[in-house]
Amino acid sequence: MPRTSARGGPQTRARILAVATSLFLERGYDPVTVAEIAREAGVSSVTVFNHFPRKEDLFLDRVDDAHEFLRAAIRDRAPDTDALASLEALTYRLADDKHPLSGLNDRSVTFFRTVAGSPALIARARELAADLQQTLTSELTQDPTFKGDPALLSAFFIAGYTTVLVETARHRIAESPSATTPANHRRRLNQLFTHLREGTFPSQ
Repeated sequence: MPRTSARGGPQTRARILAVATSLFLERGYDPVTVAEIAREAGVSSVTVFNHFPRKEDLFLDRVDDAHEFLRAAIRDRAPDTDALASLEALTYRLADDKHPLSGLNDRSVTFFRTVAGSPALIARARELAADLQQTLTSELTQDPTFKGDPALLSAFFIAGYTTVLVETARHRIAESPSATTPANHRRRLNQLFTHLREGTFPSQ
């Protein structure tokens, strides 16, 4: 039977997300409908869409965290730390913590496999990456200490980090030795920021 809807936006959102995650893990992403998620969560489909505008957002639910991480990296950095160094520190921190946004979390393999098998999730992930690029561009544009081109840095950073993340995903899906995957992830992060800072993109 449907559970009684609890009052309060955050609690309702968390319950919807928990139900969706459980159903996705049990049956896969595509077979599960929003109506089923709503029924199991004890809410209407309209309520689900009020919290998650698209079904894909129920699976790609870390995007809000990603936006906040980017904003904080620019707004809250120390006066003697430039924007690129702060973004670099963020990516290493995510890796060290094995945060889901690093791709190194123990549950990331199932996530990556599900995304790779769903054209709808792949398309939505690309849209969300574009949104993240806009967020970073906006933050850099409003930062009086940043002297570079906000749009260019944002484009290169988001595209570069996405490339690193996809490479890590491929290693995880292929079940590469876990001891080498984090090291490979950090190596590619180091290459990314070396190229971003020096403006060099060697052919080898």
